[in-house]
Amino acid sequence: MRSTSCLLAAALAVAALSPAFASDEADSTGWSGQITPYVWASGIGGSLRPFTGAPTISFDKSFSEVLEDSDGAFFLTAFARKDRFVVMADFSYSASSKDGLVPPGIPATGELKQMSFTLTAGYRAIAQEDVTLDLLVGARIWDVKTSITVGGGFIQESPGDTFADPIIAARANFMLGPRWSAILYADVGGLGVGSEHTGQILGTFNYRATDQLYISAGYRWLTVDYRNDGTRVDADMAGPLLGATWRF
Repeated sequence: MRSTSCLLAAALAVAALSPAFASDEADSTGWSGQITPYVWASGIGGSLRPFTGAPTISFDKSFSEVLEDSDGAFFLTAFARKDRFVVMADFSYSASSKDGLVPPGIPATGELKQMSFTLTAGYRAIAQEDVTLDLLVGARIWDVKTSITVGGGFIQESPGDTFADPIIAARANFMLGPRWSAILYADVGGLGVGSEHTGQILGTFNYRATDQLYISAGYRWLTVDYRNDGTRVDADMAGPLLGATWRF
């Protein structure tokens, strides 16, 4: 519960601080920025094991199954900049379940609930009128819980694990027209510090509805391979997203 409360508090901090930074035009302090809540329809594929001795469930996911697999998801991201110094943070929550098999071929359902908070900072390496590129370093804190339901009712679940991964990231923004833009974000990390490895790719097309409001649609893929004391989470979460960006 403590780790979950910390992650929720961090998310609220992002929401509280972002309006102070969020402005397409720099304010009197020189800061500009934005805040973006997203709905993420995440499906899941991979393998899960709650703890030592529990069965391992393996499953695959196709794009057509993404909405069917999702049990709910939300994330909030904030971005701020002063001159060439940039800061980015996001809070992510998703719950996904998928039918699969455990040895020796018994039907089962695996569920993964994850909350994460990512904080990165870095430098705007390219600052042109039609394209910008930000290079960032930081960390992602995870809180994950897995469960497996076997034989229509027998449930085995993990008590939950909290760990942190160092990451490096890049974020590019491309102007496509007077009202259209595209954002591509990617990060990679883990290196055995928290998980064995983690990474994500996020791409959106954005439409400027007003000077302060942007509507975004895109796709997000997030992966993590975590192993500790018999718990195994080797999961790919992916799906479409829809969001709105406010600039202040």
